[in-house]
Order: sequence, then C-alpha cells, then structure tokens
Amino acid sequence: MNEPIPVTRDVDHGVAKLMPDVDRERAWLLTVNGAPQSYVDLDEPEHLEFEYARRLGHVLDIVAEAGCPLDVLHLGGGALTLPRYLAATRPGSRQDVVEADRALLELVGEYLPLSEDAGIALHAADARAWLESAPSQSADILIADVFGGSRVPAHLTSVAYAGEAARVLRGDGVYLANLADAAPFAFLRSQLATFAAVFEELLLIAEPAVLRGRRFGNAVLVAAHHPLDTAALTRRTASDTFPARVESGPALRDLIGGAEPVLDADAVPSPVPPEGAFGIG
Repeated sequence: MNEPIPVTRDVDHGVAKLMPDVDRERAWLLTVNGAPQSYVDLDEPEHLEFEYARRLGHVLDIVAEAGCPLDVLHLGGGALTLPRYLAATRPGSRQDVVEADRALLELVGEYLPLSEDAGIALHAADARAWLESAPSQSADILIADVFGGSRVPAHLTSVAYAGEAARVLRGDGVYLANLADAAPFAFLRSQLATFAAVFEELLLIAEPAVLRGRRFGNAVLVAAHHPLDTAALTRRTASDTFPARVESGPALRDLIGGAEPVLDADAVPSPVPPEGAFGIG
C-alpha cells in the first residue's frame, strides 16, 4: 500500500496543509498558514489529540446521558474533529458545521471524507451571520472554535453575539468556546464578563500553567443557564493525559475583576499568539 503523502493547497484564507501522522495509519494534522488547526484519526474518531479538543470532549461527554444524540451547531470547521467525535460517541446526533473557508471545506471533504450517515451538514458561511439566521432554541450544544490567522475574530466576542448564541440554544443547552490568551488576560477577562452578562453559569477549563500566567495558551469557556456538573468535569480534566483545572464561582469572579462586557463597537480580536506558541515539530 502506498504511504500517504502531505497535501498543500491554497484555500480562501491562506495555505492549508494536510500531513499524515507516521504513528497512526489514517491520522492527519491540518495546518493553516503554519498554525495547527485540527487532528483527525479516520479509523478512531474518538481520539482527540489536541489538549483543548480533549477538554471540549470532556464537556461533551457529561452534558447529557452517555450515547444520547444531540443537536449541535459548530462555528468553525477545520478538519471536523469534534463533529466526527460526536458522530462516534453520540450516534444519531444532528450536526451543522459553519466554516467561512469554502476551499478548506472542499479540501477536507476530498481527503478526509465523512461517512454518508454521519448526520453532519456543512455550510460555507460567516459564523455570526449564520448564527443570526438560525432558528431560536434549535441547538442543544453550540461550539465556537473560530480562528482567523490564529485569532478569534472580533465579531464573535461581543454581548450581541453572546445573546444570539443564547437565543439559538435550548433552555438546557450549553455553549462552549475555544479561546486563547496570556497574562494579564485582558481578552479572556473581557470574554468572561461578556458571557456572564448573558448566561447564568460559567466555567473555565485551562492548564494550570496558563492560569498562573506562565505561558500563552488555550482556555475553554463553558456557559449555560443551568448548573453544570463541575465535579464530574473536574475529575475528567484532572485525570487526563494533559491535566487541566476547572474554575468557577468566586475564582472566576476574581479573574473577571473590573472587566466590562464587550460591545460590538469596541470588540477586538483575541491577541496575536507569540511566535512558536502553537508551533509543531
């Protein structure tokens, strides 16, 4: 059998590369403009390689009874890691994936195709525009993992955006977002303040070194209108290969401090990662 070879292609927002993993037969790493975007194992979609993806997966595992199908809206597609994960762990789920880069969707569809019965619909569109046109109370889960040039776009950081997310979620729904920042956490604090203005419950999951301000890194924001199973989530994240901490309640209020919710007129993208922050070997 021929060995898989790397694929490089110009896409709408830069240059995408698909690189095979020499240690896993049908696993691929997707980068865009040199930044790692997704990792997919076609034979084992339950395998989550990236630390932030594992943390999102932990939340997805506890939000409903194991195996129960969910209606999920993904803002940001990449190589469709989490849609594949949910299709495998919660068969029968109905999933919509919104990705602004049509050429990237086409590349992933060509080399990392979905099964016909996956229940995943792909849409080439702007994330916020799609969200604003989505029916109210139509999703159990909303996952925002949108990065343009390694930064979260400004129009996905405001109170108006958070309000649209809350509108689309059902009453027992959960919002998850992959964010990135470093001390003094101006962006992260503003996002916590923004979502606290809209949702009743917030959690933050991140590596202790990131929370202590020792390095730039990802943080997963979880928001809902109902209490979340913090104890179960803490157990899962603490015992992971890449341990993380779950912050809630007073610790989050302390982190927010005097940060104010973000209005559309004042919204800015997440900070530029330092060189090498998300590099690959």
